[in-house]
This record gives sequence, structure tokens and C-alpha cells, in this order.
Amino acid sequence: MTGTLHFSRKPLVSSIPLWMRDDRPRQQGMDRWKGPHSKIISANPGLEEYRQIHLAETNPGLWPQTRGVETAIPADRRIDGVAEVSLKSVLSVLQGRKQTKLAFLDEVNLFRRTLLYAGLPYSARWYDVADPGERAGARALILVRRKEGVSAAAFRRVLTDRLVPTLAGDGGLKELRTQVFMPWREGLWNTPNVAHDNPLDQQFHASLMFGFADAEALRAFFGGDAVAKLSAKLPAFAAAVHAYEVSDALTFVKDGKILPNPQQ
Repeated sequence: MTGTLHFSRKPLVSSIPLWMRDDRPRQQGMDRWKGPHSKIISANPGLEEYRQIHLAETNPGLWPQTRGVETAIPADRRIDGVAEVSLKSVLSVLQGRKQTKLAFLDEVNLFRRTLLYAGLPYSARWYDVADPGERAGARALILVRRKEGVSAAAFRRVLTDRLVPTLAGDGGLKELRTQVFMPWREGLWNTPNVAHDNPLDQQFHASLMFGFADAEALRAFFGGDAVAKLSAKLPAFAAAVHAYEVSDALTFVKDGKILPNPQQ
């Protein structure tokens, strides 16, 4: 699809970056996450959608080196995955208290660190960029850290009005989702015996999910003109752009219904 960008939905979304325990094989934790742990989360009656973003184990950073912006992902803060949770309404938090309690207790069995980035209503956008039935064969998750001194309002305008249209301009995307986070607050997701440290200079303020036809299209995108031109403008509003290659994006709940099998 080409032309003006249209977004079909403005869901109420939270993103939870996750780090697997490092005293066990990484794949063991990833398997538990998409197995028993997913069933706990999926049973929450307040969910509109629940998706797990599994990130490739090797992820130095897809975004090209940019002067003044951190694009190389530090090994000690490299994320293993992100839980993307969309709620039916603000009251869904109350509906899901039982399942949230069970999830809290299970986290220590697979995660060593978890963080919660929440968004205000209408702070997330899911765009119509592909024809019906088209699915992404490869994806990239991009986390953006706002530059010190740039206001949240100005950052949001740059992200939604300039950055997203520029990157989506060639019409080759198969998926496009964006989310602007509220300021991170300690204690919002305080599971026992799991780390939740998030220093100010390590926090993120937005995420973008880009889907492509295949891995070749993904590589071409990050080596293309749109990314190169935008990179020159990044230092004005961004301190870090961490672009992760996604190994799997698994949907367990869609349109408020639990799927019998996770959908890619």
C-alpha cells in the first residue's frame, strides 16, 4: 500500500521488556514463556490482544551507526523479548487481577528482569500498511530514547508526524505499530525476586514495530535511503535508537478471544 498513512486502531497498550534468567539456558526460558506462562496471561478476561515479541539472541543493533545517537545495543541491557498487552478498557486492570497475581508469582521461574512501559489511551497506533491477508515474514522492534531537553509533546509530534511517515514512505511495510510511553514509574510492575532496575539514562520513551515481506526486505530497509536520511536528523530529538531483529511475534489473544494456537 502506498499514499497517506491511515491507522485503524488506537488501542490501550502496555509493553513489558523481559530478560531471561542467565543461570539457565536461554531457550528454556523462551519456551516456558510461550508455553505455561502464556496460558496464565491469556486467561485474563480484560485482554483485547496479547502478543509475545521474541527477539533474536544475537542482536547488536540493526540501525546504522549514527553520530550522537546510541545505536549499538549494550550487551548488558540487551532485551530477550517484549510482552505486548492490549486492554479492552481502563477497567480491564481490575478484571485481570487474579491472572496478574499468578503471573507475578511465575515470573521468577523464567525472568531475571522485567519492566513495564505503559501508555495513555490513544498513545498507540496500529496502521493499515498492508493489503488484507498479507502477513509479515520478518520484523524489527525499534526502541527510542528521547534526548534530554526535548519535551514529551515535541518528541511525540516528531515521532508520529515525521519519523513514522518517513520510514513508511516506500509502501513496502507489511506491519506498522507505534507506541509512545508515559514516563516510567518504579513500582508499577514490582514482581517478587525479579529485578526492575531502570536508570534514567537507560529508559525508553517509544517503540515501533516494522514488519517486512522477508528478511531480505528487512536488511534492505535498514541499508536504504530513508533510514540514512533520517539518521542525520536523529540527534536533534533522540539519544538512543535500538533496533532489534525479531525472531517470532506470537499472538495468543486476538479481538478478546484466546486463540487455540498462537498466530504468527
